[in-house]
Amino acid sequence: MTFEPAQVSMEESFFQQHYFDSDAETLSQWKTFFHSFNQLGREEMLSRSNDIARFLKENGVMYNVYGDPSGLHRTWNLDAVPFIINKNEWRKIEAGLIQRAELFNLILKDVYGPQHLIKDGMVPMEIVYGHTGFLRECCNIQYSDKHLLTIYSADMVRGKDGNTWVLNDRTQAPSGFGYTLENRMAMARIVPELFRGLKVRRLSPFFNALRTALNTMAPHQKGQPRIVILTPGPSNETFFEHAFLSTHLGFTLVQGDDLMVKDNFVWLKTLGGLEQVDVIIRRVDDIYCDPLELKTDSQLGIPGLLQAVRCGNVRIANPLGSSVVENPALNPFLHAISRYFLSEDLKLPTIASWWCGQPHELQYVLDNLSSLVIKKIYRDPFVRTSVDGTMLSNKQLQELKEQITAQPHLYVGQEKIDIGSSPAWVKGQVLPCTALFRSFAVSNNETYTVMKGGLTRTSLNKEDMFISNQTGSFSKDTWVLTDQESNPLRINTEYDFLYAQGDNYKSTVLSSRTAENLFWVGRYAERVLGNARFIRTIMQYVEEANNAFIDDDYRLKASLLLSLTRYTHTYPGFEDNEDDKINNPWKELESVLFDAKRIGSLAYNISCFTKAVYAVTGYWSTDTWRVLHEMEDAWQQASAVQYAGHYKMLDVADDIITLMMAFISLNRESISRNQGWELLDAGRKIEQSLSLTSMMQSALLQKQDDAIEYILQEVVLNSNECMMNYRFKYRASIKLPLILELMLLDADNPRSLIYQVERLKNYLSRLPKIYNGHSLMQHEKLSFEAYAEIKLADKDHLSVLNDETQHYRNLENFLKNINALLYKVHNAVSIMYFKHAQTQKQLFH
Repeated sequence: MTFEPAQVSMEESFFQQHYFDSDAETLSQWKTFFHSFNQLGREEMLSRSNDIARFLKENGVMYNVYGDPSGLHRTWNLDAVPFIINKNEWRKIEAGLIQRAELFNLILKDVYGPQHLIKDGMVPMEIVYGHTGFLRECCNIQYSDKHLLTIYSADMVRGKDGNTWVLNDRTQAPSGFGYTLENRMAMARIVPELFRGLKVRRLSPFFNALRTALNTMAPHQKGQPRIVILTPGPSNETFFEHAFLSTHLGFTLVQGDDLMVKDNFVWLKTLGGLEQVDVIIRRVDDIYCDPLELKTDSQLGIPGLLQAVRCGNVRIANPLGSSVVENPALNPFLHAISRYFLSEDLKLPTIASWWCGQPHELQYVLDNLSSLVIKKIYRDPFVRTSVDGTMLSNKQLQELKEQITAQPHLYVGQEKIDIGSSPAWVKGQVLPCTALFRSFAVSNNETYTVMKGGLTRTSLNKEDMFISNQTGSFSKDTWVLTDQESNPLRINTEYDFLYAQGDNYKSTVLSSRTAENLFWVGRYAERVLGNARFIRTIMQYVEEANNAFIDDDYRLKASLLLSLTRYTHTYPGFEDNEDDKINNPWKELESVLFDAKRIGSLAYNISCFTKAVYAVTGYWSTDTWRVLHEMEDAWQQASAVQYAGHYKMLDVADDIITLMMAFISLNRESISRNQGWELLDAGRKIEQSLSLTSMMQSALLQKQDDAIEYILQEVVLNSNECMMNYRFKYRASIKLPLILELMLLDADNPRSLIYQVERLKNYLSRLPKIYNGHSLMQHEKLSFEAYAEIKLADKDHLSVLNDETQHYRNLENFLKNINALLYKVHNAVSIMYFKHAQTQKQLFH
């Protein structure tokens, strides 16, 4: 179909023209949809589209773009107009997808087993052995299941002739079903009126089947198998989906370092020790999964994983080596393979293809290069391996011809089909777009269950054959219609799979990496907060120095700015005591705020905080995401402007402080009081303690003129939000012994050192005991030691001035000792719970 831009009546523009003769049922369904659409009206739909974007952003739905620093954490774009498939069309698609899943399962088994296809001449050996996804190490691994291929997906387009064509088959680690579910949730939540009069199939049966398949494939048929999702990490293109599935399916999200092989079993490193893993859903490419046998420099895999698979002690969905059948060079042979294995023709048409490893086919491709799509037989995640010949210049065509001629067996030519258009709602208009939709099949009871829907990606460029999020496309919810009663508006129905787990459910555990990231979220949150408060206070006093009640404003500013450098560790900073910097400090202060490459700057710490937050996306509530995104937006806007007067810089610090306090407060209200929360808050307590001792070291140790010393003491109190507490408690002028009592020794002051260390001690005492026995763990001993030293401290003793050096030497030694103990606590916790550095042995010779 094709559609003209609409201003008033979307329905009228929709039916003006269409490229193929739609049946009456299809036209009736679109008419029903646009009737609901028009009832909402243009302005309301614009508002709802903004609501969808906000809903997705607040839910943290995003994707990353490789090689583009600005492409991290891009918000997911969803069109309010769905991609609709009627029941008759879907019946053909579903049958075709089940057939293709069965077929590719048989091909995969054959490639790594008896290789009848090669021996009987059905498939040229170059197609298999020349593919980078063929792993000889995976040959002849014995599997007992009928389906080696657990999850299959296909990218499809609807041609102008009305037929559905398969563009690509995905067998390695098919992605997108998490985004599909999120799209449905957004549509049902924000525009439920559009479902009116249309019976849309639900997605939950697919997820129920997925859970069943993963439980069934567990080796040794345990009652409660441990299932994990293996992700490359937060920088991966679809990391959101990995975290989303982990949260909603209840499977632990892990990276390669979270797992280890010991005694030919795979183990998950948790706070409580090692737990055996039974099934791995992998989102890491084949070759990166085992650096011991495959890609030796991989940092993403688990050494010895293949040997554990050979021994039958762990199962992987999809198995290693399955990318070899994700191969467009198989297309010219698929019809024959289908008859060979299944004794039937393909039910879904495959685009006409010519493998260049055959002389006749090579010549045809070279002669028709300018009208074909050229693909390599394997994909490269970092380099485009498909080109549209119709879009190339004569020079580019000649270069491509030379590449194909040099290695013809690596290339396939495909017909460029004429894709029908689909309606899209873009900036208040209904416009024609090109749509590519992906659906999924999962092994289930000797057959495959197909998702009644899928992930549709669209482009406004009618000539675009390569539609992906990496190139700026947007997504649609995919509606499969039925005559049966269905209720896609009940949000909980899409989560039925969460509540039908029965005895096979096994709760997620806190992996060592997740624990470490939560710990560092706490530390960086407090570091950002502490730095922002101290920088704000210093800037306020520096600006007011000219009007201070002391004559030597230069020495005051020098002392304030030097304490800032020492506290933030942004050396050399004001350490060199240059007159120009002291008299005009704002350029340097701008750098301390906004220079993300400067270690210790506020921008640097915000960047570290953001990375830690996105590494554990499943822990944050919707309101928390709202605050995080507001913080990101505010910081990006401020960084773009940077120095625009000291008042603007103060406003930036104020905004960061307010939003970080909101983040911390929301976590207190929304995160369950489990080990994850305790480690998050333990990180906060360590950082608060270190921040306080560091601030005192930078501002209070050196004897100053009375007026300057008074102001530095004020700075410490104000930076810790304790000035009101001081005045209320002591009702006296500021004095060092009283400051030390309030900030170090007062157990009722929530900002005091003893308050933080006591709670840190309690958190650490509740961590799992890795070793048997009743003796204290090393981190417990250290936290008790720090607590005892604070309890035994005396404010008057700490306030004694060394007349010879004009330093508060007792205070300096005390702060130095506490600092050292806290760093030792951190190191002990890290070694015990975040590393699990058991020595791995060579698994085989």
